[in-house]
Amino acid sequence: MPREFSRTDRVGQQIHKEIASILQQEFKHREPEVGMITVSGVEISRDLAHAKVFITFYENDEAKVAEDLQKLQDAKGFVRGLLGKRIRMRNVPAVHFFQDASILEGARISALVNKAIAADEEKSKSDKPDEESN
Repeated sequence: MPREFSRTDRVGQQIHKEIASILQQEFKHREPEVGMITVSGVEISRDLAHAKVFITFYENDEAKVAEDLQKLQDAKGFVRGLLGKRIRMRNVPAVHFFQDASILEGARISALVNKAIAADEEKSKSDKPDEESN
């Protein structure tokens, strides 16, 4: 009977949970000036040697986001050490942080769709009085 989830998926879910907890608890005490962040996803390589951690930044300033991402990159050894204490694995994967812009991109696309709908409704309203006069 095949398993429902692969081992990499299960390890990825566990690492996602633990890194989110580490960033919320221990990392905030080490780097208190880091803004609001969320772990939005984790991808694990098939050999379980590398973990791509996608972080969502709730900040509009690109310079601040770049600075916070650099702080995370500088502290990846600290995060990996705590991760090794929390999960039982022979080899703890190397952690790599990446900015996840999917939420911001989704909001941008949603705003464009709303703008297009509003423009279409405005155009249909302006076309209606012409039809009534005929």
